[in-house]
Amino acid sequence: MPELVLPPDAPSLADAVAQAVRDGVAAGELRPDTTYSVYQLADLLGVSRSPAREGLLRLAEAGLIEIRRNRGFRVLPPRADDIEEIIGIRLALEPPAARHAAVHGTDAQHAAIRSALATMASAAADGDEQAFWPADRALHDLLLHTAGKPRTATIVDRLRTTTALLGPPTTAGGRTLAEIHAEHEPLVTAVLARDGAAAEAAMRVHLSSTLTLLTGMTPAPGAR
Repeated sequence: MPELVLPPDAPSLADAVAQAVRDGVAAGELRPDTTYSVYQLADLLGVSRSPAREGLLRLAEAGLIEIRRNRGFRVLPPRADDIEEIIGIRLALEPPAARHAAVHGTDAQHAAIRSALATMASAAADGDEQAFWPADRALHDLLLHTAGKPRTATIVDRLRTTTALLGPPTTAGGRTLAEIHAEHEPLVTAVLARDGAAAEAAMRVHLSSTLTLLTGMTPAPGAR
């Protein structure tokens, strides 16, 4: 079996297993089209088979692996059309929600959005990816809840989790934390100014930029 490390700060053992496998794929320890044993994976990570299977099921749902009954699992390289589908859904949901958040959000909700952007700025200045990505996620979540769309927020959060499992963040493609923060500035500025049209447009630009970078980092359709 390859060398894998169980992250100590995951919310659950299943999450830790999923992240360990994801990290193993990113590091080249787990290779596409090789079948690995679930039992050996559990022993390697020092967990029981139940969280090992649960973690693998999450990865299978994300499209990162294929579970082969009575044999184990194998890695499936992510494809550009996987990313296109996910970001396409987000493009249908988040820009109109940003417009709604700008027009209908309360002053307190807008203050929370401003604070989330400030947290992103601080993390970007420190080059702290571990602090930056949760702040990025929190900002998007705040916008959706401010728009009065908690179900949409749940959907988007799951889509972002799937994207993270499918491949590395866009910083791996050359985009800096400062540049990602800068993409959010016009969005938040428009929301705070209660300019719905500008907020919707800024969200669309940001997600479209993310799509371009992520699809450039994954194989073309049919490459799996």
